[in-house]
Amino acid sequence: MDRHLDIKGISVEIEKILMPYVRTKSFTNTVGEKEAEFFFQFNFEKEAYFQKNKEYYGTFPIKDDPLNRSVSWALIRGKGPDTVVLIHHNDIVSVEDFRSYKEYAFSPYELERKLRCISASLPADVSNDLESGDYMFGRGVCDMKGGGAIQIALMNYYSRISDLKGNLVLLALPDEENLSAGMRSGVILLKRLQNKYNLNYRLMINSEPHQRKQKDTGVFSVGSIGKIMPFVYVRGYLAHAGKVFEGLNPLNVMSGIVRATELNSDFSDTVFSGEASPPPTWLYFKDSKEHYDVSMPLFAYGCISVQTMKQTPKEVLNKIKNIAEDVFKQVLKDTQKSSDVFCKVTGTPQHMLPWSVKVISIGELLKDIQQNLGNEFDNSYNKIMNNLFSEVKTGKISLIVANQALVNWLFDNLEDTSPCVVYGLIPPYVPHVSNDSFSVLHDNIKALPDKLNAFTLDEFGQRYTTEHFYTGISDLSYSSMFNRREVEATLKESMPFWGRLYDLPIDTIEQISMPCINIGPWGKDFHKMTERVLKEDLYVRTPRIIAEAIRLAISSS
Repeated sequence: MDRHLDIKGISVEIEKILMPYVRTKSFTNTVGEKEAEFFFQFNFEKEAYFQKNKEYYGTFPIKDDPLNRSVSWALIRGKGPDTVVLIHHNDIVSVEDFRSYKEYAFSPYELERKLRCISASLPADVSNDLESGDYMFGRGVCDMKGGGAIQIALMNYYSRISDLKGNLVLLALPDEENLSAGMRSGVILLKRLQNKYNLNYRLMINSEPHQRKQKDTGVFSVGSIGKIMPFVYVRGYLAHAGKVFEGLNPLNVMSGIVRATELNSDFSDTVFSGEASPPPTWLYFKDSKEHYDVSMPLFAYGCISVQTMKQTPKEVLNKIKNIAEDVFKQVLKDTQKSSDVFCKVTGTPQHMLPWSVKVISIGELLKDIQQNLGNEFDNSYNKIMNNLFSEVKTGKISLIVANQALVNWLFDNLEDTSPCVVYGLIPPYVPHVSNDSFSVLHDNIKALPDKLNAFTLDEFGQRYTTEHFYTGISDLSYSSMFNRREVEATLKESMPFWGRLYDLPIDTIEQISMPCINIGPWGKDFHKMTERVLKEDLYVRTPRIIAEAIRLAISSS
């Protein structure tokens, strides 16, 4: 590809694409995401290349999706099999934080005028950016329809090149902000396109916005952080609050587990120099009480978000198990000590409490139930799973609540009623990926960040640093897979809804595995009312950097 791709005027095209793209109210996990699909199709059906080649763009339906969403895609074919894949997500988060300005959230210029009226009440950095006129404000302009508009504009430009070397595929993905249903289906689409058109995938480029530590230094990411969501369910032993030593309060155990894991740096991966995954945090925590009474709750349940750069799901779950055992042991020790003191004060004979430490995986619990129910298990289990499947698909309950209901059902069919801790995984599973995982990379791909930095210094006088992991979580996580068997075994064992309510085509990801990079505009305050993107990055720098990355990737063959 020509180093000097003629993209003069692309800033005008980006803006023409971005404004209506932003106006599509494609809130994640809503029917509004279909609006972004319609916009995507409308753009490409106007282009001469796609009018001539109607089979090179379309939608790929997400299987069993309750909202009937699809992956939007376009393909430009040139000479040879080498192919660069561009991806961006077209769903957005809600605008609840816009308060009285909600109606302007999708109109950047109107929103800017409104924000100027309250500039004095905004944080200083926001006010300064607003007054400078260098930034565009609005929901999605940054995360990430700005990057999406750049990619669509580039596809339009490349479609007008008659002697193009290599191929380009663009995927516009729904549901990134939720369960990544779009990208999980997108990898299946990529495999089908690969087989149909004999494509050789060289590189995947995402255009999520990047954040900066220094104003004049941009960031490229050659990987993306992973995320898993372990759950912990503590079954206690119910008793009246006046007879506390006749029962075991699950909140005692559960709160101990939460305190021992919340922001625990032992769960943080540290890689290379200065890169680390944030310590974990609990996203959900409740007990069984629906209303007040003087009994202990029967169970407590919660889930914790753990981000990874090196750890496997199995390693994280082993840490959860060990902490749960230690906490349970300490709670029993403290409870026995308290009971002894109470008996001594009241003149009651001291006695050993009947509880013992029991911490098991959800897979082990399932095996216990199978043994208990025998031949009845399959029918009963399928019935409860089908009911939960229906309630999740119709939006009555979340996957988190469905998982809790399933564990409740399992305990209802367990003969052993003693206190117990159960742990496992709730969807989604977001793998961590990094180009360092590839045993062999072409020199141009390996040196891509350095070459792009040289390009930006020469063209714009601006330096870009490289991080090994994009830490905002992104769909790049599904660009490659190298430990399929181990991951799949853990998910089958520890995620009850694996293969039913949630699936990940791990074998397909392994087959289409390609290196990746995130090249996106500088943005600030993602998901906030003051979300904004630097116009110079949006209109000038980023499209040219992506064009250079495409040239280098294709010429690396």
